[in-house]
Amino acid sequence: MDGNALDERGQPEIAPENAGETRRATAPAMEARLGAAIPVLDHGFLRVVDYMGDDAAIVQAARVSYGRGTKSARDDAGLIRYLMRHWHSTPFEMCEIKLHVKLPIFVARQWIRHRTANVNEYSARYSILDREFYTPAPEHLAAQSASNRQGRGAVLAGDDAEAALRLLRDEATRDFDAYERLLGDGGDRPGLARELARMALPLSAYTQWYWKTDLHNLFHFLRLRADPHAQYEIRVYAEALCEVVRDWVPAAWAAFEDYRLNAETFSGPAMACLRRMLAGEAVTQDSSGMSAGEWREFQAALAGRAA
Repeated sequence: MDGNALDERGQPEIAPENAGETRRATAPAMEARLGAAIPVLDHGFLRVVDYMGDDAAIVQAARVSYGRGTKSARDDAGLIRYLMRHWHSTPFEMCEIKLHVKLPIFVARQWIRHRTANVNEYSARYSILDREFYTPAPEHLAAQSASNRQGRGAVLAGDDAEAALRLLRDEATRDFDAYERLLGDGGDRPGLARELARMALPLSAYTQWYWKTDLHNLFHFLRLRADPHAQYEIRVYAEALCEVVRDWVPAAWAAFEDYRLNAETFSGPAMACLRRMLAGEAVTQDSSGMSAGEWREFQAALAGRAA
């Protein structure tokens, strides 16, 4: 990948003086975002490199036999809400976005699980990584949750927090020291090949990539990664992306907020319990037919809080 394309100053891939007029649909708020880096974590960022489509493109795809602009904005928003409410996917796939992201390697390994995308990552086989690694802020140093194998418990305090932070920082520093020693000093001492030296890098080291996806799959990413249950370090990237999408396709974003992000999905047994409750019956976990975990999640959903 061209090193200039990974300029951390947030410069756009195509300089403004080389950008020409376009006849395609544009979103003014997104035009203002092109090339602008949004800081995330201690050394990371994301920025919009390019995008295609807008709310009208979603509507046009749904009304194939109609041309752009044949319906009112109110009708368009209503159709987008209908499409979201009934889980249509193809119209949302007509919009695409290309992002440049700098993120810790361990976050990238979670992110890449969303496979319906095009990705080109900075390669430590060809290039030398900068000496940058993620260090959590003290308020994010939490113990392992006792009830959730994928979650965090109480925040560490005092000596425990200081010791954990020092260990994370010292280990990453030693790893980078080893990486640089393996690469050699560029003099008489031969260094190890970059493709082998990179094995010494810590998972907290930063990588960069270009990530292109469509709006349907981006919404799926945001539904999972902007959720309060998601790991903080990937959630902050998702939250930054939420603001980008709000500017890009405001009508689709509003529908997504209402029918996905802030919505709840109930199982068959949960719906049966809800109907019994609405009928005035006092339902308990024992009489619900649900497991303790399901019951806890059901109660949390009714109370509007995370389980």
